[in-house]
Amino acid sequence: MTDGTIKFTIPGEDKQNMRSTLRCVFDALNEKGYNPINQIVGYLLTEDPTYITNYNNARYLIGKLDRDELLQELVRCYLFGQK
Repeated sequence: MTDGTIKFTIPGEDKQNMRSTLRCVFDALNEKGYNPINQIVGYLLTEDPTYITNYNNARYLIGKLDRDELLQELVRCYLFGQK
């Protein structure tokens, strides 16, 4: 009998891809004069792509990431540090 909890797993290569993509998005937002943290949080909370600039294809890049997996990885890194 299960309690209805879904278990997510992220392969190591996907973690590196997420990290590099998030860094590219962060850099693009920063270069355009936005507060990257606020913009990325706004995107993650609403999934509204207009929080992310089109500069350097940042909006396209972040749209390729699975938001749930990205949030999971961010929480894991926050709680346990980067591994």
